[in-house]
Amino acid sequence: MASMMSDLIEYIAKSLVDDPEEVRVTEHDENGRLIVHLDVAQDDIGRVIGRDGRIATAMRSLIKVAAIREDARVGLEIGD
Repeated sequence: MASMMSDLIEYIAKSLVDDPEEVRVTEHDENGRLIVHLDVAQDDIGRVIGRDGRIATAMRSLIKVAAIREDARVGLEIGD
């Protein structure tokens, strides 16, 4: 399940950025909650966050839906 979340975020991020080779997705467990961490090139951070955070919110919503189907708790962190 965990790699599915990372794969989903990586796919979306690579579709949005100018430099897809700089996309890095890592994950770790924090008190029983899977945290997916997305890093992109500095010039692309605005692209994955979006205006007023709309893209970041949409990505968080997508992984939450996937997590609910797997009966898991998940969060998304972007950048530092």
